[in-house]
Amino acid sequence: MLVKTKAIVISSLKFQEKSLIVKCFTLSNGLKSYFVRDAFSSRKASQKIAYFQPLSILEIEAVHKNKGTLENFKEIKTAVPFQSIHTDIVKSTMVMFLSEMLHYSIQEEEKNESLFTFLETALTWLDHHDDISNFHLILLLETTKYLGFYPDVSEIELPFFEMYDGVFTLFHGVGSLTEHESTLFKKLIDLKFDNDQKVFHVIERQILLKILIDYYSFHLDGFKKPKSLEVLKEVFS
Repeated sequence: MLVKTKAIVISSLKFQEKSLIVKCFTLSNGLKSYFVRDAFSSRKASQKIAYFQPLSILEIEAVHKNKGTLENFKEIKTAVPFQSIHTDIVKSTMVMFLSEMLHYSIQEEEKNESLFTFLETALTWLDHHDDISNFHLILLLETTKYLGFYPDVSEIELPFFEMYDGVFTLFHGVGSLTEHESTLFKKLIDLKFDNDQKVFHVIERQILLKILIDYYSFHLDGFKKPKSLEVLKEVFS
């Protein structure tokens, strides 16, 4: 079946010497993997590979056989031409980390238009702003809305956040954050992209990042800690 759709690049993996396997989150079909033959061998190889940088947003035409095998692109063009994401060291490190997080988080081949629209809007915001210290934290927390485990905030005034059930509680249990961690988490829940990014210190961001990665690992089978996490910490230290 020939499909025209937007797609966000989640990962690309070199296959043998000349080819790529590219995983995309598509607007029309959710997660899809594509085989790009001779990505490194043609005269325009550098242009071709540039399409598949982490979290690039593409407009693709592809043949979907929907048989659980690798699909094939027919045409590719950039849907949202980023101006700074892939050239700014802080932003490029951030999207490398986020693409790894999404790689381990978006696990099913099913349409999720609301998640796609959120990611597209968020990445466009990132490209046009410089005050971005908390962007990755906000995006990871907001993404849980679309993955089905956003925290229950109906009793957010209670002192402890229980990670396994995703609720605020009166008592500190085995799976609970400390009261200080819970307070930081509450501040993050209230935060939006356009809010003051200096609301957290560096150490507080590191605490929140660990909380979010742990929270994802509690709620997603097969989730792995991203390899780029240490690079991200270095950039934001």
